[in-house]
Amino acid sequence: MKITAAEVNALRKKTGAGMMDCKKALTEAEGNIDDAIKILRKKGQKVAEKRADRDADEGVIIAKVSSDATFGAVIRISCETDFVAKNDEFVNFVTSIADKAIEGKIDNVETLSNTDLNGQKISELIIEQLGKIGEKIEIVDFKTISAAKVFAYIHQGNRLATIMGVNKSDVEDIDTVGKNINMQIAAMAPVALDKDGVDPKIIENEIEIGKDQARKEGKPENLIEKIALGKLNKFYKENTLLAQVYLHDNKKSIDQYLKSADKDLTVTEFYRLAL
Repeated sequence: MKITAAEVNALRKKTGAGMMDCKKALTEAEGNIDDAIKILRKKGQKVAEKRADRDADEGVIIAKVSSDATFGAVIRISCETDFVAKNDEFVNFVTSIADKAIEGKIDNVETLSNTDLNGQKISELIIEQLGKIGEKIEIVDFKTISAAKVFAYIHQGNRLATIMGVNKSDVEDIDTVGKNINMQIAAMAPVALDKDGVDPKIIENEIEIGKDQARKEGKPENLIEKIALGKLNKFYKENTLLAQVYLHDNKKSIDQYLKSADKDLTVTEFYRLAL
């Protein structure tokens, strides 16, 4: 069966696959474009299996908030090379998935993967992208927040993004406050909101480090525990958001900065994704 250039071009526009791949798929499908699309998807799936052991350390991170600013999402979709990560088409692809998550206020990867986007499941579109680009592509991380007001920040180059929620929206200049807090999260990479949110394993590790340092400094054994707990409190101050020193005013903590805007204002939750 002869496959025309117009048919090949139509399939290429529909799928984004290469000309020769489209021609082969159409030939195998005897000219049926739907069957040809399935063949291209299967090809993508085979590529996925073949490249399962490859490192996908590059990627794109997009953060978005809903029109009413009560829901936010941040997503990281990985790829293997910086060349693909910087490609406008790939960035737009990840952005369209983030937009879909915001539109449906989707809060988990499974639902997102099965959500329809332009007539196909997002999971199928990812496979098609894989077949087209030839790199391992996957949703690596996906986080969402619901709050009285949610803010999003994307660092230049889409290599780092944050979302952050606060408990009040009716605060004067709240948008500036939200932006400043997100910039703090991006720059200082806090591990938790406050000390109560720190992983117990991290706490245990920090105490052991503190004890080891105190012993190496020759401190008396009866003071080792007290010294280690003092170092732990310093860790909390440096690594939990509300206790951190505010970057734009080192005389204030983030909690004090929030309270200066409104006595009841606080952060409810945040996420920071980075390559």
